Amino acid sequence: MERPIGVFDSGVGGLTVVKQLSKILPNEQLIYFGDTARIPYGTKSKRLIQQFALEDALFLLQFNIKFLVVACNTASSSALEILIQRLTIPVEGVVEPGAQTAVQKTRNGRIGIIGTSATIKSSSYSKSILKLMPEAEVFGQPCPLLVPLVEEGWLDDEVTKMTLKKYLAPLMEQKVDTIILGCTHYPLLEKAIQQIVGPQVTLIDSGKETARVVKERLAALKLVNAGPKPNEDLYFVSDSARQFSQVGSRFLEKQLENVQRIDFDEFLIKHSDAPLLKNLEVLHEE
Repeated sequence: MERPIGVFDSGVGGLTVVKQLSKILPNEQLIYFGDTARIPYGTKSKRLIQQFALEDALFLLQFNIKFLVVACNTASSSALEILIQRLTIPVEGVVEPGAQTAVQKTRNGRIGIIGTSATIKSSSYSKSILKLMPEAEVFGQPCPLLVPLVEEGWLDDEVTKMTLKKYLAPLMEQKVDTIILGCTHYPLLEKAIQQIVGPQVTLIDSGKETARVVKERLAALKLVNAGPKPNEDLYFVSDSARQFSQVGSRFLEKQLENVQRIDFDEFLIKHSDAPLLKNLEVLHEE
């Protein structure tokens, strides 16, 4: 099936998921939306994150996508359920695949999670892990400073290394043997993190695991594109296209092209009566 796969994130971090999807699904067209005008999602309320996720999905639906990937840990933690309920196409987030792999890889049942404050507060990874392994001990560590450091390109900077040591220390004290990189920015710091925690700790890249699960689900649903890639990937943002291209090139490790800035406010005004966005008042913050 030649219809594209839609991917959204609050910003540029979801490109780590795009990178993995492109590797294992080279014949699939990807359409990415980065809601850069409203970043970060990690500091927003659950209700607002759900609203933003529905609006992001609505934008991608206009391209007749066959599958939606929520390449944002915060949105996956807070809005995946309502997206699944309201959309008629399959949806996959980044939490469940990462949790499943962590359960498979851990040797002592002590699993750490690093992510945004909202992701850690939601306990989404913990709930998923404990559902699969009730005897597991799960330790969450919010790391709010890592996203801006990655976007600045300070991957090997001493400030970043010191920040990582501070954040990772509590997890190492708990003797975790597996750590989930619970933010799509964090794979860019994987090498630095591994150096700090040592080779005995397994790092789980949720983006990589999500791409694997998407491939499996596409095959099971008979949605795989059997022919050549029908069109080039497209990238849309709600703020500066130039800045997104500059930072995004680091994430994809190649020149990022086809980035278009859209007037997202105008889009939402035009589609304010869309059924998908109706009854948002029923969303209650927990």
